[in-house]
Amino acid sequence: MKLISIKLKNFRQFYGETPEIAIAGGQLNTTVFHGNNGSGKTALTNGFTWVLYNRFSAAFASENQLVNKRALAEAELKEPVECQVEVCFEHDRVRYLAKRWCRAYNTKTGVEYGDSQFSLQFAREDGRWMFPQEHPEDVVARILPESLHRYFFFDGERIEQLMRNDKRSEIAQATKTLLGINAIDLGIRHLKEARKSLENNLKGIGNPETKKFLREKQRKEQELEHLERRAEEIQEELARQEELKHTLNGHLLELNGAEQLQKTRNTLEARRRELVDRIATARGDIAQVVSTKGYTVFLSDATEKFRQWVRQLRERGEFPRGIQREFVEDLLERQRCICGSDLKPGSSLFERVRGWTQKAGSADVEEAAIRTSSQIEEIDKQADSVWERLDRLQEVLRDGYEELEQVKAQLEETKTQLRDFPDEDIQQLQQRLDTVETRSQELNREIGANQQQRTTLKREITKLGKQVDQQQMNERRQLLAQRRIAATEEAIERTIAVKERFEDKFRLSLEERVQALFREISFTPYRPKLNDNYELMLVEETSGCEQLVAASTGENQILSLSFIGGIIDGVREWSQRNTLMGPDSSTYPIVMDSPFGSLDEIYRRQVAKSIPRLANQLVVLVTKTQWRGEVAEEMRDRIGCEYVLLYNSPKPDCEEDAIELHGTRYPLVRRSPNDFEYTEVIPVKK
Repeated sequence: MKLISIKLKNFRQFYGETPEIAIAGGQLNTTVFHGNNGSGKTALTNGFTWVLYNRFSAAFASENQLVNKRALAEAELKEPVECQVEVCFEHDRVRYLAKRWCRAYNTKTGVEYGDSQFSLQFAREDGRWMFPQEHPEDVVARILPESLHRYFFFDGERIEQLMRNDKRSEIAQATKTLLGINAIDLGIRHLKEARKSLENNLKGIGNPETKKFLREKQRKEQELEHLERRAEEIQEELARQEELKHTLNGHLLELNGAEQLQKTRNTLEARRRELVDRIATARGDIAQVVSTKGYTVFLSDATEKFRQWVRQLRERGEFPRGIQREFVEDLLERQRCICGSDLKPGSSLFERVRGWTQKAGSADVEEAAIRTSSQIEEIDKQADSVWERLDRLQEVLRDGYEELEQVKAQLEETKTQLRDFPDEDIQQLQQRLDTVETRSQELNREIGANQQQRTTLKREITKLGKQVDQQQMNERRQLLAQRRIAATEEAIERTIAVKERFEDKFRLSLEERVQALFREISFTPYRPKLNDNYELMLVEETSGCEQLVAASTGENQILSLSFIGGIIDGVREWSQRNTLMGPDSSTYPIVMDSPFGSLDEIYRRQVAKSIPRLANQLVVLVTKTQWRGEVAEEMRDRIGCEYVLLYNSPKPDCEEDAIELHGTRYPLVRRSPNDFEYTEVIPVKK
């Protein structure tokens, strides 16, 4: 999971809609939020966990009061006030947009809250947004399981609680999910479900209620017709938006001062479309190679066994013999030897010649073996060419993705220059273009949702048609089901054995990584250990034997950070080594609220130095006192994005505060201009 941005609307201290808050990645992978206590650091951290998991941290008070107080105060009686958080993230080259929202109403008796709602959309490099076929919560859980979210989004001052005994039992299942063992568990569960289904089939299949199925089939066909008409309307509107976009681009070219920027954008847009087409073509080529030639890479064992069989025949002298069995059988049938002697059945000469039938080779076998040998050589060549072709296509994909990201960044920079252009006419044209692009994105999302509904309806219509024609199971199907049950039982046993070996190997590897990280940060002689249930404990061996250590609060914090870093590093390396082909998706962020509060100076420096290397992205929320001396010094060169949370206090005599960053003074606390409490997000300029 790679975090892209977060946006909040009327969520706790954040009044109205915040701008899109970008999250840093790449080499400068650290994002820092500066804010005083009460300014919204905990609310921002919980914004991530609320939208993705509908969960809050222990430090998050009044979980049922999410809507901003000012927004509620300004609303009329029974007028809905919406609170919403959007998180944009990327995983496995796919961009996702997760939204969660809820509404509150002012009533005569107080404020009433509705249930929260969640939606998830995804888009590939072509920019077309769609809804996933799976349940959205299941998609998020597969990327970063809910049971592990507290290890990636957490309150630094309470991080030591992650190692409590009552929490350790959750680690095993969550770690297995990140590692991908859940896929094996899913396979075992599906096999057991298949076994149960096969056993039920043996009991017989009832006849369907034909009329009921026909009525349902007709109703769904009408729904499908309505969706297809709407799909045509969307395509027409998209064409109109594209025409309007072309017209606005033309106007920009005509205005003095903006023509060069517009030409640059047109060039970049054309290049972006070329790259999207190239990536799509490469994806299709990979699918075509795998579907048509992929089987050849799995035949090496079979081809080697065939070669061994042919060699054994040659060594025993059975193949080839130089004299064929068919030739000897023809002599016996004509009862005449090649020397001219008669071969009478029962005579010694006849029996002597007939003995050659056991020694002679078969022409059909020899011919088949020769033909198969040549085909096997061709299969081996194809297997080599498959890997070479896949490597080339993966390189095309990788280069395409890298250039596409660069082009997107240049496009966004060009649009920003047009938005900030001194000429108001140019600014207005760019704003209209932004509106057109936003509308096009909305239509593309609707296309995705429409297509998903149509696919589902077609599948249901086909299923209903089959149910109408379904007949009772016959004896042959019963016998087939019994054989399938036996095969399923064997598959379950073998899959469980694979899972157990896989788990043991990863657990030992994870323990080594946790120990290495703990040694790097801590100056104590203690050593972390993982048992078979992934329960983490601290031991020391100064007396010559292992003894459990009652870890301090600081040591538990270091132990927790080491465990989180070990999981991320272990899963990342394991995935890279064990993935057959395709991009590695084992990237994970860490979002930490006040991670340095209870640490002394030495541990503060070591943690500040280590945590930017633990994950692919780091988001840190700190107070001014926490961001002092050694922390700022160690993390300064890893910062990609930086923000200040400005708290507007309604208190008449509030003590204002500020922080100096990169030579500029930024306010942290100031007197509210409207007597309401709220927080603003201010980007820090380097």
